[in-house]
Amino acid sequence: MFLASWVWGTAVILCCVSWFLLGRRRRRQGEPPLENGFLPYLGCALKFGANPLEFLKEKQKKHGHIFTCHVAGKYIHFLTDPFSYHALMRQGKHLDWKKFHFATSAKAFGHGSIDPAEGNTTENFHQTFIRTLQGNALDALIEAMMENLQYVMLQSRAPKLQSNTWVTEGLYTFCCQVMFESGFLTLFGKEFNSNNDKNLSSKQETERAHILNALENFKEFDKIFPALVAGLPIHLFKSAHSAREKLGEALLHKNLLKRDNLSELVTLRMFLNDTLSTFDDMEKAKTHVAVLWASQANTIPATFWTLFYLLKNPEAMRAATKEVQSVLESAEESISLDGKHISLNRKQLDNMPILDSIIKEAMRLSSASMTFRVAKEDFTLHLENDFYNIRKDDIVALYPQLLHFDPEIYADPLTFKYDRFLNEKGEEKTDFYRHGRRLKHYYMPFGTGIAKCPGRLFAVHEIKQFLALMFSYFEIELVDSNVKCPSLDQSRAGLGILQPSNDVDFRYRLKCL
Repeated sequence: MFLASWVWGTAVILCCVSWFLLGRRRRRQGEPPLENGFLPYLGCALKFGANPLEFLKEKQKKHGHIFTCHVAGKYIHFLTDPFSYHALMRQGKHLDWKKFHFATSAKAFGHGSIDPAEGNTTENFHQTFIRTLQGNALDALIEAMMENLQYVMLQSRAPKLQSNTWVTEGLYTFCCQVMFESGFLTLFGKEFNSNNDKNLSSKQETERAHILNALENFKEFDKIFPALVAGLPIHLFKSAHSAREKLGEALLHKNLLKRDNLSELVTLRMFLNDTLSTFDDMEKAKTHVAVLWASQANTIPATFWTLFYLLKNPEAMRAATKEVQSVLESAEESISLDGKHISLNRKQLDNMPILDSIIKEAMRLSSASMTFRVAKEDFTLHLENDFYNIRKDDIVALYPQLLHFDPEIYADPLTFKYDRFLNEKGEEKTDFYRHGRRLKHYYMPFGTGIAKCPGRLFAVHEIKQFLALMFSYFEIELVDSNVKCPSLDQSRAGLGILQPSNDVDFRYRLKCL
């Protein structure tokens, strides 16, 4: 027994030494400073994952504005100078923004490759999303979301809402349920026709049960999403794997065809799946699971953080409420509980600069997205004042949280200031400076360049709609007005808006209208 342990121990040590001597990358002339880390394959992954912002600040202080880190088998060049971000955007000839995203989607959601070069489909997914989430298509989404939010808040949750009675819930739980249910109905339609259905109430209850079941499966799958992005196979997580399969089954084309009021996004995606791809039925469904995840995974925590900061800041709450009331009055919209819903169109929602600033500030404080580009070939990356050699298949990355928390750009960067993105006239502020120079890139929760999130406009509008309706129909307050701000769950760093590490209790009741 001792001899066997000694042999295995020696073998492990020899492998590590061999990797240290032979397997570690050596920095070549003209390349950025290199951090290999001490662990085979993982490299700096554990230190980076524990606190990405502090890790990158430390390396930035040590190496300057560009450096290379070995993270989970990949070599990532972190570019930290915001004045050089545009250099990355100009390198389309040498850098591929699709490769990483396509590979991650296939790995996480379980469908075949959506890269047209692989031969499974000829659909241009990015153009599909732009066509159905922006322009005229956005108006229809906004209208449907407005209707569905009010249905979910006032009818779907009606058993909880007794006149003048406070309801206590976790704020994140509330945002999660309301935004998921409303968003699901907006994108994937309804199983019932509300105009002429004799058994409407029963079908609505059944529909809600199905959606809340989908929410539980979504949360189970979402918990291990960072592990899937890191490369771990989903079969290691039995419950999450089962949850993903159940979501796929619910979104099979044969099931979606039974639903009314499908969004243009889902209708078009179904058509393109059937006509341009060789995917089987479940793979087609899993591309819809990807759409569902993309529509919810960042919007839900962004909604939570926005409402939490408002509840913690009375001045911000007063300003936001006043703005919403002013827009409603201008639109001649009256608030009542007699079944007549509020209607706010895109133009009216766009005329809310205070809410815009509040949402931006909440997302600035909670966003930890990353922008990735993969080198197609060996090339030289030209920055503002110097240049560096990049190897084929290496990743060049931006980590905007460094930008968002830079005290030279944002004074007192860890403090929520609801009017930070407003100028002296109360309009959108766009002039931010670093070292006395105006920045082009100063706010990047949605990424930048051609890969900028195509659903960003809808996401901001639906948060505005949520807030406007909460202010209009409910009295809301924190159970403990002195509750501390939850810390950010760093396990999701790189994926977008970070979730809170714990929920916060709040209470609400219908206003006497």
